[in-house]
Amino acid sequence: MNNLNLKKNILKRAALCRHFEQNVYECVKKKIIKLPVYLSSGQEFIASTLSEIILNNLKIKPLIFAQHRCHSTYLSFGGDITGLIKELLGKKDGCSYGMGGSASIHSPKINMYGHDGHMGTQVAIGIGACFSSKKPTIVFLGDAAAEEDYVVGALGWASTKNLPILFIVEDNNLSILTKKKVRRNWDMHKLAKSLNLNGFNITDSSDEIIKHKSLFFKKPTLLNINTNRLFWHSGAGKDSDKTFDRYDFEIKKMGEIGKEIDLKIKNTIDNLWKKQLEKQ
Repeated sequence: MNNLNLKKNILKRAALCRHFEQNVYECVKKKIIKLPVYLSSGQEFIASTLSEIILNNLKIKPLIFAQHRCHSTYLSFGGDITGLIKELLGKKDGCSYGMGGSASIHSPKINMYGHDGHMGTQVAIGIGACFSSKKPTIVFLGDAAAEEDYVVGALGWASTKNLPILFIVEDNNLSILTKKKVRRNWDMHKLAKSLNLNGFNITDSSDEIIKHKSLFFKKPTLLNINTNRLFWHSGAGKDSDKTFDRYDFEIKKMGEIGKEIDLKIKNTIDNLWKKQLEKQ
């Protein structure tokens, strides 16, 4: 696949995530969605890049373990869009039967396993699943979840057993509203290296993520990916109008092609939401 096609495919996945989340945002503001939601707006290029590389380039269908802020993970890795809309609307035919909500998205079809609600436990559970099955596994966590003590112990086990596992720290530098510098004086990628994992500290640029694809599932690898959430920890409030938006940046960089992809997918996603909301 040439570089332009790769960029277009990644942007299509990111656009799907962005416009899905924009609809969620509007529904929360209008109180149509009343349950707590954790929007991945601003962070969608992480999941969209990884899924394109892993599914279509490496041809691997991994086990997926995520926590809250995982809408983009589900959508990028092929989750049913209507199923997630119904889940957020509390429908029994949602992707988690209306019981998981925003934080515990579950889909056996894409090997994605719902989260139990305790911060960071997906790391230990994902490592256990990988150890038992020996299947390629990807675990998503936030920069705050990385601070849980059982996360560190579990990473050590993954290293000791040389598991085919990839850890993605979606590092938006915030635990609700508390920045990393207040919470700790160490770096996650350095901790990973100290445990004999591959550890890297990068931005959420597709180019930087793709640069490390040859390591995926060969040896336990951790990418601490610096990114920005656009909205509050939970809900539809804005953190800051000055927050860097990777999605807008990439759209502008792609020029007219980017605008066309954005508009086409926006219309598709808006119509899917409209259809489901008319049934409310």
